[in-house]
Amino acid sequence: MLEPVIAPSILSANFARLGAEVDAALAAGAGWVHFDVMDNHYVPNLTIGPMVCEALRRHGVTAPIDVHLMVQPVDALVPQFAKAGATSISFHPEASAHVHRTIQSIRTNGCSPGLVLNPATPLDVLDWVLEDIDLILVMSVNPGFGGQSFIPAMLEKVRRIRALIDRSGRPIRLQVDGGVKADNIHDIALAGADTFVSGSAIFGAPDYAQVIGEMQREIQRARDRATGYFT
Repeated sequence: MLEPVIAPSILSANFARLGAEVDAALAAGAGWVHFDVMDNHYVPNLTIGPMVCEALRRHGVTAPIDVHLMVQPVDALVPQFAKAGATSISFHPEASAHVHRTIQSIRTNGCSPGLVLNPATPLDVLDWVLEDIDLILVMSVNPGFGGQSFIPAMLEKVRRIRALIDRSGRPIRLQVDGGVKADNIHDIALAGADTFVSGSAIFGAPDYAQVIGEMQREIQRARDRATGYFT
């Protein structure tokens, strides 16, 4: 298992002071910065573009920026986000005419490619691309809006993908996004996730360090339990 990462989604941050919000989340123990990019076409909402990514880099953010593209088509935005400073770029296979070509484009542009599975997306989409991606993002809500509740059935999906990754022998990150909070992150980690996107649970809290610290303790408790050391 890879080292766990908590990636606050800036969709829930205060955009009037976004640089300070991101700085505070990173200082509180977050590892990545997560971008939810929506186009009001693939999903019914409109959010942010490459200029925000570039602005955070100019602000001084050096942490990995993890871009989740909820857009259709995908390919035109890949080089734009790469140039703006993205570290990893994930997309939905339903939104790409040629999934493998999009993966190759992300890699060619210097970023780590990831594939995003909606709650109803079957796992067989991974059959021919597992060797080519660095991250699998399981959506535990239907994409398009922040603040939704976690869909419990996604825990079984995470477990199945964990088994696929383990059999592959590749260091593929397994990320979960949607309704991730301190009170359910233990079960998500126990199912096999190692990367956790959380928006309102972090940016809506009065003390970022407190909630991120609690999440980290719950993740570690799950990992100890999985290896037989109950805490």
